[in-house]
Amino acid sequence: MDYRQTVEYLYSRLPMFSKQGASAIKKDLDNTLVLCAALGNPQHRFKAVHVAGTNGKGSSSHMLASILQEAGYKTGLYTSPHLRDFRERIRINGEMITEEQVVSFVSAQRSLIEEVNPSFFEVTVAMAFDYFANEKVDIAVIETGLGGRLDSTNVIKPLVSVITNIGYDHMAILGTTLPEIAAEKAGIIKPEVPVVIGEASEEVKEVFLEKAAREHSPIYFASEEWKADRREASNDQLLHLRAEKTTAGTSDANAAIDLSLDLTGSYQLKNVKTVLSTVEQLRLSGFVISDEQVYAGLQQVTSRTGLMGRWQTISHHPLTICDTGHNEDGIREVLKNLAGISYRQLHLVIGMVKDKDISKVLSMLPKEAIYYFCAPDIERAKPASELKKEAFAAGLSGEAYPSVTAALLEAQACAKDADLVFVGGSTFVVAEVV
Repeated sequence: MDYRQTVEYLYSRLPMFSKQGASAIKKDLDNTLVLCAALGNPQHRFKAVHVAGTNGKGSSSHMLASILQEAGYKTGLYTSPHLRDFRERIRINGEMITEEQVVSFVSAQRSLIEEVNPSFFEVTVAMAFDYFANEKVDIAVIETGLGGRLDSTNVIKPLVSVITNIGYDHMAILGTTLPEIAAEKAGIIKPEVPVVIGEASEEVKEVFLEKAAREHSPIYFASEEWKADRREASNDQLLHLRAEKTTAGTSDANAAIDLSLDLTGSYQLKNVKTVLSTVEQLRLSGFVISDEQVYAGLQQVTSRTGLMGRWQTISHHPLTICDTGHNEDGIREVLKNLAGISYRQLHLVIGMVKDKDISKVLSMLPKEAIYYFCAPDIERAKPASELKKEAFAAGLSGEAYPSVTAALLEAQACAKDADLVFVGGSTFVVAEVV
């Protein structure tokens, strides 16, 4: 098979969450362990950082990878889902795995794949681990796919575990309360491995403290270690911020630093604190990372790692911005960023998936916006007509369109010079416009 046929083989033969939803998830680590054992357990042949969380884990993973690259380390990066190209999931120093390497892996392991019958995600995890081990990376940043305890990536023993935050998402799989969801994410906390928590409400903080105590794992809360404020000088290319280290809740003026980040969403202030605390743990593990390398790495996240879809400007005439935020907390951050932009009329291109309760998200969206309802080109997509009907019940008005592209073109055609077009509601919608 050539590359196109190989990827189509993976898409068509293996259960895939983005297509089928929860039925594609294997609720244990057995298949991943079998695949890794057959490959010589590559997950034990490289150092790693393991990143979980409801929101921000992708941005945080890319920031860490950029900093490690800047510090001179050969850095693997595994993330999901991809937006345009399957190979986005597996990178070394920002470069995607080659088409030839994907074909070679699947060809060599095809009989194993057909014997084990793993999920799409389980195969991509095994492929990434095999690639990182064979290429002898100095360290790999590994993002969980969904949850943590039973996520396929949870067969590694990292130098540090990272949990960005906890919010309501994938509740049919992870649990219906925040403590239940936190317990699933806390499953990545390993014995005697330090864990950095980005932010935690009181109701989930205890879950992390109890899990860390059972595992004898040092635990650090980044939101308590750092303060971060957005500075006035900012534009659509760089977010300028000031981060200040705190000790026991008291400001340490000598540790205040000015940073510039090429990810411009205001929610990145939270992720930066998580990343800075994680860098401190990596330094304690023996990684040599200077402050200057941290600053330079944060300024070049998108160019170094290829990250897309996080408060990304895709057009200036009219101003068109997309963002992958899709759950309650993600949409709340989107609305906060929209509130910081001056515009005459908001045009909102939106699509969602059908296996989630979207009533809360719809109730949060601005009623004065003009809506362009669409469905991303995946099996899980909620039909645009159904989305329009549910949105109408929530007080939102607009029309349904046959595709994301059609909806975006209509929104941009209707928008005046002083208007703003926003595209979102689902990662899969953003994938079709970036």
